[in-house]
Amino acid sequence: MTSSRRNTKFCDKASAASGSSAGTSSEHFDHEIAQLTKLRSGPNEYISKLIGGKNKDWISPVKMLAARESNCFQKSKFSMADGCHMLSRYLPVNGPYLVDQMESCAYVSQFSSDGSLLVAGYQGSHIRVYNVEKGWKVQKDILARSLRWTVTDTSLSPDKRYLVYSSMSPIVHIVDVGSSVTESLANVTEIHEGLYLSIVDGEDNGNSFSIFSVKFSTDGREIVAASSDNSIYVYDLVANKRTLRIHAHELQSLISLIFLVNTLVVYIGLHPKVIVFSVMEDVNTVCFADESGHLIYSGSDDSLCKVWDRRCLTSRCQPSGTLIGHLEGITFIDSRGDGRYFISNGKDQTIKLWDIRKMSSNSACATTPRNYDWDYRWMDYPEELKKLRHPNDQSLATYRGHSVLRTLIRCHFSPEYSTGQKYIYTGSNDGTVYIYDLVTGALVSKLSHHETTVRDCCWHPYLPIVISSSWDGMVIRCEFRGDEVNPPPLKRRRRRRYLI
Repeated sequence: MTSSRRNTKFCDKASAASGSSAGTSSEHFDHEIAQLTKLRSGPNEYISKLIGGKNKDWISPVKMLAARESNCFQKSKFSMADGCHMLSRYLPVNGPYLVDQMESCAYVSQFSSDGSLLVAGYQGSHIRVYNVEKGWKVQKDILARSLRWTVTDTSLSPDKRYLVYSSMSPIVHIVDVGSSVTESLANVTEIHEGLYLSIVDGEDNGNSFSIFSVKFSTDGREIVAASSDNSIYVYDLVANKRTLRIHAHELQSLISLIFLVNTLVVYIGLHPKVIVFSVMEDVNTVCFADESGHLIYSGSDDSLCKVWDRRCLTSRCQPSGTLIGHLEGITFIDSRGDGRYFISNGKDQTIKLWDIRKMSSNSACATTPRNYDWDYRWMDYPEELKKLRHPNDQSLATYRGHSVLRTLIRCHFSPEYSTGQKYIYTGSNDGTVYIYDLVTGALVSKLSHHETTVRDCCWHPYLPIVISSSWDGMVIRCEFRGDEVNPPPLKRRRRRRYLI
């Protein structure tokens, strides 16, 4: 922890009105989210004034406990914010402890909404569901059906009954996690029903595309998926059909063709004919903005984040707004859950914080010309580009330090219950989980326990436990255990690695 603080990095402000670009503090973060975060995770204001001190934003647990016993809180217990203030100081940095290890790369890890289950998806067709409350024992071992290349995403229903998984295929499969079958071999020991996103009213549109992201709605009645054919799909599980397709991310270009020398010109009267063409971009990530399910956030290789309101979609499927700021493609989006704020991870090696009230209806100024040839899958990001900023950046803050290379690396808000969403955290290509302070942008901890890329990570909704899944095949947990006896440290298994 000490070394992490010595190497603290700060977030950049999105505009001059937000203050300086480095060394910012919560007092100078001129935005509503700073106050909302403080209300969720700050100490009791009366106690802050009573105890005083140089740092009123941090009061020791001993003093808070003494104040509670003296009834200084004027009630018999801590508030939710008081609890978050204490719990958020005890980051899950002890470890690592091995949850599981496979011969293939681990791509996905996520807790259930109550934290009792952990889901991990591997490239080698396996999806395992672990029972957290029973010593991380494998409760269900799923062998995926019709897998292409890897399991790209999984999502567990809010009631923990069903799990959907996707791959480089237009079919999303659903499995009954609540059944008594432990070894779930697709259509052998258990049915994995296919949800066909490429078919409408029984007619196949002939497209073969990949699904990169899939999420359940809060009520568990729908799933939303992001695909490589520039589209967002919504599937109604009750009606058992696809109900919506949005052509979400297309690069629109205007080209005037004028015949000069050997160039063809088509004239209509005295005016050159203008042709509009579209270039389809992969939609890498999608999620519901809040519990209502009306708003959807999407991110694409076109470097744009878009907001979609299903209540006012027309036949042209225009977004409610576009958020501009990333210089490269978006790899993941996570919503704060309030229908207003979200974060995005980008191939420009940054995480950005957004407020949808700042979105623009015009994306004409979104793209900037690129004069370099770079592919994130096998090349390092050019050093001279790391400090560049979009001239029309609409983000509230930018967080730097991690690396987004090789795969669609994911980022998340920390849990509301234990931290008041005070932190954001992300995987990284250097085998590390980075934890940033949301308001100050400070790098508060680095969990460096993997040999290679950490694609996904997840924080337990109630306990100080962080899970990371890596291309080294390991799913690892870090935690804060207090005075409990720590389990033996992780012993790495030496094995031969092949490049794929």
